[in-house]
Amino acid sequence: QDYTWEDHGYSLINRLYPDVGQLLDEKFQVVYNLTYNTIAMHCGVDTSMLRRAIWNYVHCVFGIRYDDYDYGEVNQLLERNLKVYIKTVACYPEKTTKQIYTQFWRHFKHSEKVHVNLLLLEARMQAALLYAL
Repeated sequence: QDYTWEDHGYSLINRLYPDVGQLLDEKFQVVYNLTYNTIAMHCGVDTSMLRRAIWNYVHCVFGIRYDDYDYGEVNQLLERNLKVYIKTVACYPEKTTKQIYTQFWRHFKHSEKVHVNLLLLEARMQAALLYAL
């Protein structure tokens, strides 16, 4: 059975520690929905699929999979260097180097790479909370 933040984690943490669930949920939503609608030099782009792929890939790395998500999107949208970067930062942050950071998305803005970091760190935190709860 799926155990998701939206259906189970949020309400359980609110029962254990009132109001914290709302604060965490807002934090997750702000990072998840953050976008300038740009990718590299292209403007007016809907980045929701990419953000969802990054979020779900991080969860997948930690063993959380969703039946209603097509993981083929992950392979379509995330290049190998980006997957290596995500896995390194999420699982082995002490092994993260500038070289790994510069190897993914070479033509993208620094702010877009920072957004990837925010997404993966918040997704990692949510995955850890799901396991803890």
